[in-house]
Formats: sequence, structure tokens, C-alpha cells
Amino acid sequence: MLEHEELTGQIIAAAIEVHRILGPGLLEPAYQSCLARELSLREVAFQKELKLPIEYKGVRVEPGYRLDFIVAQTVVVECKAVESMLPVHEAQLLTYLRLTELPVGLMINFNVPVLKDGILRRVNSRSESSSK
Repeated sequence: MLEHEELTGQIIAAAIEVHRILGPGLLEPAYQSCLARELSLREVAFQKELKLPIEYKGVRVEPGYRLDFIVAQTVVVECKAVESMLPVHEAQLLTYLRLTELPVGLMINFNVPVLKDGILRRVNSRSESSSK
């Protein structure tokens, strides 16, 4: 398994390529589909649109959440196409990290002129594997 920094670097490079070709202004599903294609072309393992149920007082509650991507069973990736990232977006990413117990998360907002300004990376301090 790749180190977190190398893996997130590959994901970000794929997202930059998608953004370079498409630019800002499309809806989120377009970016998700193109990012999936770009990750496939780069031979980066991922799962797309995974259901994440919530357990409440011992009962599984449906529907839970739907994650955009889990990459290499290590990184949660959420795509956005919003005017600006808000605290609720960071809270969403942190919640997904807590629920999945995965070590790293990326939230990528494609609706920006320069993609690096739309990337939020967070490490799950509760993950046992976050110290890799």
C-alpha cells in the first residue's frame, strides 16, 4: 500500500488533470465520473459511490451516507462543485473519516479557477493506521 502522501499526491494529480481539461462550472457528477476515469487510466485502485450506513443505538439506519470514492482502501475522496468550501464541508469529511476509520480524507472542490485552492486534506487522528 502506498504511503498517504504519495497516494494523495496521485489523487490530486488526477483531479488536476480533470480540472485542467474541464475547468470549473460543471455539476459534481461530471467531475466524479471524469475523476473515476482518470484514476482508472492511472491504475489507482478505488471504489465509487459506496454506501456508508449509520449505526444508532445498536441498529443500522438506512440510508446512511454515500461516499464518492475510497481510494486504495486508505483515502476518502469527496468531490464538490460549490462556490466556496464551508465549515460544513470539512465537518462532512471529518465525519466520513470517523465513520470509516480510514486514515486520510480529501475534499476536492472543482468549482475554482485553480484547483489547488479547492483541496482540503485531513488526517484521521483516531485511525490506528494514520501514523504510517
